Amino acid sequence: MDLLDILLTANFWAAAIRIGTPLIFGVLGALICERAGVLNLGIEGIFTAGAMAGWMAVWLGMDVWPALLVVLLVGAMFGLVHAVLTVPLGLSQHVSGIGITLLATSLSYFIYRTALPDVTSPPRIEPFRPLEIPGLSDLPFLGPALFSQTALTYLAFVLVAVVAWVLYRTPLGLALRAVGDNPDSVDAQGLSVYALRTGAVVAGSALMALGGAFLTMSAFDAFFFGMVNGRGWICIALTVFASWRPGKALLGALLFGAFDAFQVRLQTQVGAFIPSQIFLMIPYVLAIVALVLVARKADYPRAMLVPWFKGTR
Repeated sequence: MDLLDILLTANFWAAAIRIGTPLIFGVLGALICERAGVLNLGIEGIFTAGAMAGWMAVWLGMDVWPALLVVLLVGAMFGLVHAVLTVPLGLSQHVSGIGITLLATSLSYFIYRTALPDVTSPPRIEPFRPLEIPGLSDLPFLGPALFSQTALTYLAFVLVAVVAWVLYRTPLGLALRAVGDNPDSVDAQGLSVYALRTGAVVAGSALMALGGAFLTMSAFDAFFFGMVNGRGWICIALTVFASWRPGKALLGALLFGAFDAFQVRLQTQVGAFIPSQIFLMIPYVLAIVALVLVARKADYPRAMLVPWFKGTR
């Protein structure tokens, strides 16, 4: 099979969509936070906490859909901590975000080890199964590539449309975009800058946790250390690549998923001649190149990273 044949197979694109799904959740969450003017570097830890919370909820006997509510709550709680530190208190968003990542990751590992101190192999759970859509799943190429995914993948696509609609078609979206560009104008209209920014960070963090939950509840059906593997940081880069637009965020996540799926298949073709680490680098190198190409022209939120205090100019 040559390289072109790889790109033209349904299995390749099905894998690309699966790999890109947690990134879609993460990019949407980061986009909402940053549109409101708050950088959330806690995403890597929130991914880990969402993965652990979803897995543990199902492992303890909860059904997968109620377990997602637990995941959303866990993500929202870490988001609330970050929001309290950075919005009304005005502390460094970088330091707070890194602190959230360290706290969420360490706490997740601690809970896992406390619950399962003697386990050497991660216990398996019953995850979301691929959902066949009558009629659509039988379509040639598109059926196995797009319409044989799990429910969480379909949820990710729906959320892209919902976030885009809220941001560009509702008064709430207008207020969120305004508070990330000119919070003084929002305050002049009688709206609460603190409430808008806090709500955006809480909602965005909840979506980030869904990205982590996808890993344990759809992709791997188990929780293990290091499973997030930098996906949170990739989401931060993809947010800039997407110019803070949901549609481009979807495209960026799927492109990264395609790069990752391609390097796995490329290893089987020429892996005997080239070290495997070279292939593992490919998606990240391409992500950096794409980021460099678009970052200079990105229309970033003007008030991002800038603390705002009521009554000051």
